[in-house]
Amino acid sequence: MRRLFFLLVFPFAVQAQSVKDVLHPVYTQQLDGYTANRFNAAYEHRILAQDADRLVNAFKDRHEDRCWQSEFWGKWFTSAVLAYRYHPEPALKAKLSKAVAGLIATQSADGYIGNYADDKHLQQWDVWGRKYCLLGLLAWYDLEGDQQALKAAKRLADHLIKELADKNQLIVKTGNHRGMAASSVLEPVVLLYYRTHDKKYLDFAQTIVQQWETPDGPQLIGKSKTDVSERWPLPGPGKWYGWDQGQKAYEMMSCYEGLLELYRVTGNETYKQAVINTWENILQTEINAAGSGSAMECWVKGNRLQSLPLKHYQETCVTATWIKLSQQLLRLTGEARYADAVEKSFYNALLGAMSADGSDWAKYTPLNGVRMPGSEQCKMGLNCCVASGPRGLFTLPSTAVMSSDSGCQVNFYLPGAYEIPLPKKNSARIAMQTTYPVDSVIVITVAPRNAATFAVNLRIPEWSEQTRLTINGEPVTALKTGSYVRLLRRWQPGDNITLTLDMRGRILRNNDYIALSRGPILLSRDIRLGGPDQGMPVLPVRPGYISLQPKTATTSNIWMQWQANFVMESYKEGGSGATTLTFCDYASAGNTQDETSLFRVWMPVVVDPTIASRP
Repeated sequence: MRRLFFLLVFPFAVQAQSVKDVLHPVYTQQLDGYTANRFNAAYEHRILAQDADRLVNAFKDRHEDRCWQSEFWGKWFTSAVLAYRYHPEPALKAKLSKAVAGLIATQSADGYIGNYADDKHLQQWDVWGRKYCLLGLLAWYDLEGDQQALKAAKRLADHLIKELADKNQLIVKTGNHRGMAASSVLEPVVLLYYRTHDKKYLDFAQTIVQQWETPDGPQLIGKSKTDVSERWPLPGPGKWYGWDQGQKAYEMMSCYEGLLELYRVTGNETYKQAVINTWENILQTEINAAGSGSAMECWVKGNRLQSLPLKHYQETCVTATWIKLSQQLLRLTGEARYADAVEKSFYNALLGAMSADGSDWAKYTPLNGVRMPGSEQCKMGLNCCVASGPRGLFTLPSTAVMSSDSGCQVNFYLPGAYEIPLPKKNSARIAMQTTYPVDSVIVITVAPRNAATFAVNLRIPEWSEQTRLTINGEPVTALKTGSYVRLLRRWQPGDNITLTLDMRGRILRNNDYIALSRGPILLSRDIRLGGPDQGMPVLPVRPGYISLQPKTATTSNIWMQWQANFVMESYKEGGSGATTLTFCDYASAGNTQDETSLFRVWMPVVVDPTIASRP
């Protein structure tokens, strides 16, 4: 499948902005290698295979009072637009065109698009579904410049504004999760303002944020320095998924995505800081070794609990939205910590949720246990996570290498070639040859069409303590982990950069359990790989580095395998020697979607009472 192309990106989203992004997506690319295979699988078997007519038909029966059928069209459509930007296949273009025309045909004379009964409007997931319709319509407008799609989006937003006013209804008192589900419509409302410059949409956006901070609202700004798991009292029995639950992870982050868009328009630093505060708190208290989190779809201080069995752990909707929120902050600031977070989540939690053929996505992905497909929701033939997974996945191709005012920034080392624009009608081809993260070496060829001076910024991951970098064989020093090295020079066609990252095995610790990681990859045991029972404890090992030896992966659908030696608790008085354990990458572990493929990330450690201070 050929992937080298150029897409015209309509600049509507820039014109009304007060704050400009530091980085810009690059849609001219040709990817290859393992990750390209994963993109292609999802493209063929999830995006193209979706029955779009079924998603549209949900809007023709308006008797709903509680379910969320109206989210599925917009989720699929926005991920399909991203997939089309990655590879503009005519079959997908035709499918998108038909799907958007079908949705617009369901719009009522008053502007409503949805499936709720007339007397149930604004309840449960009604506004949430309208949000996804708006996002889809605007994505199509950006792709094609289709005025009919923009007109439909305006009518849909106008109807919502009028309906709330006519019913004297606060948006934070509609729907679920302290109004976060409904008020996450903030994001497309601001995007609509970008494209129309109609102040009523900006006013509506500001009204939503003002309502957040009322006693009835989720107080997403005022509570931004409070742990996300402690912002509200836990709801009573039977109310976990109702209005009282203010720790709902997916909906909370969706609101913050909208707040960042409002920041871009207004330049209000309070908005940006609220998002950064919350993002940092999520990273420190919730995000696990696989790069995601949540239990029962809510924030629960999951970082400290990740080695324990947690019910309905690591929802894929949360994983995809964490990636999207982090991508937003990366685009806005250019800071390495956001790219580090995306990379960990992408290679582990996100790819781990995706089935081997790319057609399905697990709803929950534990760190110990089995990985199972989710159940159908709302009689739609899929569930929210099957719809969400590709929305995170297809953010990666256009953000691996991004353009900037001074040149380009390499965020993710996905093998392939990228074309970046340069001043004076010049351009440069950035080609990466690597099997990273299997291998530690990335060779980057910089080939401007005409020799030019510009910057190439390379991310040095936060885990790479021993990094080597050369340009045309000459070493570059003063490299700092968790940051970008700026290579500003006059680049000639064919200049080469060689980056070697620190891929030593690392030992992680959580409670009385240890796990292994290598580069961005979390490792796991898998029952298919054999060895001692997964529940057997190992003797204490202090955090640090461990020798890993590669092993050829012969088991079906396993990407990479490594071996390490541990001393197991033998329960013999004299103890026993080292045992070689085989590990695979977390994304491959148990990824057969049946109850027999047990896997384990966190290995129990023997509690030794003779050690005064346990590590």
